[in-house]
Amino acid sequence: MDKTSDQQREKVILASVMAAASNPGWLTSDRVEALTGGHGMLNIPVVAVCNVIATELRRGVSPEVKFADAVHQPIDDLLAKAIKVAKDGGADGANAALIAATILYLVGANAQVGIPAGNRKLGSSARMIAGVSRSGLAAVPTAKMNNKISGFAAVSAVYDAMMKGKLSPIQGRDIPEGVGGGVMVGHGALGEDFIFPGMAEKGAAIGTKAMMDAMSGAGMPSQKFLSALFGAAAILEIIHPDADVREEYGPYGKVTSAYVAGLSAVRTAGLPEKLHVRITGKEVDTGKLIGDLGLILKDIGGPTVIGIMALDEIISVFEEGICGAGAGPVNPPLGHVCGDAVIALLCLLEDGSTEQSVAKALRERRLATSFDPDTAMIAMNIIGRKATQVCNGPVTDALIIASTPVLTRVLYDRASRTYDELSAGKSLGDIVRELDHERQLRVEKRGAEALTRAKGKTVKVHFTRIAKGARRSSKMAARWLAFDPALDAEVTLGDETIRMEGVINAVVPEVAQGIGKERAPFLSVLAPIASELLLAGNVIVNVTVPAVVAAAMGKMSPSDAALEAQTAGIISAGIPGTKAKAEAAALVAVETMAL
Repeated sequence: MDKTSDQQREKVILASVMAAASNPGWLTSDRVEALTGGHGMLNIPVVAVCNVIATELRRGVSPEVKFADAVHQPIDDLLAKAIKVAKDGGADGANAALIAATILYLVGANAQVGIPAGNRKLGSSARMIAGVSRSGLAAVPTAKMNNKISGFAAVSAVYDAMMKGKLSPIQGRDIPEGVGGGVMVGHGALGEDFIFPGMAEKGAAIGTKAMMDAMSGAGMPSQKFLSALFGAAAILEIIHPDADVREEYGPYGKVTSAYVAGLSAVRTAGLPEKLHVRITGKEVDTGKLIGDLGLILKDIGGPTVIGIMALDEIISVFEEGICGAGAGPVNPPLGHVCGDAVIALLCLLEDGSTEQSVAKALRERRLATSFDPDTAMIAMNIIGRKATQVCNGPVTDALIIASTPVLTRVLYDRASRTYDELSAGKSLGDIVRELDHERQLRVEKRGAEALTRAKGKTVKVHFTRIAKGARRSSKMAARWLAFDPALDAEVTLGDETIRMEGVINAVVPEVAQGIGKERAPFLSVLAPIASELLLAGNVIVNVTVPAVVAAAMGKMSPSDAALEAQTAGIISAGIPGTKAKAEAAALVAVETMAL
């Protein structure tokens, strides 16, 4: 290759990389511009709130909720700023209040403090500052997991037990007249030693089980975190939620009925007793977490489905993976990506931390744990950059610093490879198909390795067929993989290997209906790997970059290059939108080459 050819190659590659990277929306088929207005998900408001809180706490503002004889406290200003920026990012009042209160709780704000005069609750304060009315748990939905239910299940079950006299260990009609309802019970042995802890423990168990049963009855997985949270919140709507309790639960003045409810909900749901924050390793008592979040949830107003989904993603910061998808290891749609922002916030508050040190820790974690680290880091970059449209700050700085080196490498590798292979006579379609096949193999290999470690036995998954239109004849099903996938797979679990044809359209419905249930464990290990591939429209560099290079080289028009790349990229182009994104980037590269 002579000097002129070298210069032309460098110019095409540079033009292509710059064009593809110039708009983060061109690297994904997800509607990330809509996310900045709170449409569909609220991860952008979560990232923006993290920016505000990091900025304020690093300059010395205290998140403590104090029992003070004062109208305003510093926490009020923190809540106001956090709620405002969440609203700027599209969250309505109740959702903004929930996001702000939850994140402030994770950085050290206490959920409640004080006795009646001057009593403050973090959830109530957030609701009032957000300017929304109180709701009731019965009207609050869960996150969407195919379907969704509401807290009505827990509330109904608790009230049913209460009306049957099976909730409280003491019936009110048995308390002497004039004694109940005041200080003699509320701060005495009958309330603190019997009624409050007894109702908290039993009510939370009843509510949690009701949520799990209702989820199952709605054809949903019985998600443990939300079941426990709603179960605890249901009884905390009824009992004295910050009452002292018997010292067997903990030191007097340190442990309340909310903690008892949280412990009971955790046991009933089968959650681990302790949780650990990713990267920092900080240990959290799960019972306290669930009790305090239940207290916040009951007071916060009426959050919507996407508000609870945002909460679910915020709590994905824990290593045990009790909820959420955005913190990995599977890469979800970009509307879920905000767990890394909350992790970054918690890391930035550690002594001696900097944006650079936190960025390095974020990158190292993702490179070690993600099924597809390149996708994870590009997703982080896209969301970090889009979130700056709402609010810039140390958290988005850390996300962008962490992800930009990986994004740069990935774009350069694909651009240089495409240039060389097009120059050697390979078709654009073949290049894209090979890139997507490599994506499939990488996900299968890394996913199986992660599952092998988790299961303690060998796991291997390989999809022998990935095609469109498994059971439908519509144009949408025939065009886009994600809408009607036809998957055949070979799965190894321990010493046994089975082959399954029509995994999604045939095998899953059969097993769910009791036919061939011995295949269930194999489906369970296949599912996260299949999900990674079926959600691959979250990052479309395998389509965008080759199309851009082909157009920049003058091999094809931007429109034709984008269409051919989209058609070939069956995995990456799994949902609509890829052609428009690739064509937009290609036009920029063509104009660059013309200068």
